[in-house]
Amino acid sequence: MSRGTDSAVGASATSSSGGGMRVVRPGVLTTVQDAGRRGLQHLGIVPGGAMDSLSHALANALVGNSGDEATLECTVIGPELVLQQDALVALCGARFDAKVGHLPLPPDRPVALRAGSVLAIGRAVQGTRAYLAVAGGIAVPLVLGSRSTYLPAGFGGLDGRALRAGDRVPLGDDAAAIAAERWSRIARRAIEAAGLRTVRWSAPSLTLPGAGPVTIHAMPGQHHASFDEASRTAFFAATWRVGADSNRMGYRLSGAQLARSQPADILSGPTCLGTVQVPASGSPIVLMADHQTTGGYPKVAEVAGADVPRLAQLGPGGQLRFVRCTLEQALELRRVARARLSSTIQAIQWEYER
Repeated sequence: MSRGTDSAVGASATSSSGGGMRVVRPGVLTTVQDAGRRGLQHLGIVPGGAMDSLSHALANALVGNSGDEATLECTVIGPELVLQQDALVALCGARFDAKVGHLPLPPDRPVALRAGSVLAIGRAVQGTRAYLAVAGGIAVPLVLGSRSTYLPAGFGGLDGRALRAGDRVPLGDDAAAIAAERWSRIARRAIEAAGLRTVRWSAPSLTLPGAGPVTIHAMPGQHHASFDEASRTAFFAATWRVGADSNRMGYRLSGAQLARSQPADILSGPTCLGTVQVPASGSPIVLMADHQTTGGYPKVAEVAGADVPRLAQLGPGGQLRFVRCTLEQALELRRVARARLSSTIQAIQWEYER
């Protein structure tokens, strides 16, 4: 599907004509997200996009989309949607209590649904974020090359905000025909799972947190050496907990108070996804997808990019521990993660081409 014409305005979220999906219940924080806006940080615009980029990519692959199509990012409690046309959907990432009518929606696999189906994505039971992909894509306009919702500035997605009851989520041109054609390619291995049309195979989970604290690799940051010895030790020894005031901009962590032995002021400097800043309170903040582009807090660490999607699956109260790594080790972790994602997507594409 073509990504269409770039636009500087958002889609009208209350349009009631045509097909798409009607929002009955919006959930806690459901937004349109894609792979983000790249190459604009020098203008003060962060990439943003899906918090868990791996699950977003897998959800798209499961319905035959390219990786740059938009999905719905569902957080903690998902939306209730009425499909106003036939659709091929996949829900990937966190495990949610998701149903079509009274039937459980199988996760991590394509599911063919009829127009009029009610898809209710309830509460997350493992992890925090799931991604709903629809064959043909979500057809909100491009804004600066992306369909992602950037909440702090209020642009992209549906009017730059989270979904509301009564919204209509537009789907791509001929999405129903695309769904039928793609389903026909995988239907020879179709089954009925609890009354729903799906397939025997599924994608593996790449980011679901297990029991106990999640291990996150991190490199010492620009100002790591300016923290006192006890704080440098505590950063990698403490068990941290995600605070209730965390969001898409950053995760506030509790578990130890970090202090600098050299508390002189520092100049504001560039920040990136995974930068760990320490404000005057001493409680670290891990910058996430919607982070600011510059900051004046000292940077104690940088999270390895490969671990950010797993970190994104932690919600308030989730626990993590940092493990020290080098830049070379972080690059190897990224190479392994990309290879695993690529091989999984290739296996899914092979199912569509058999």
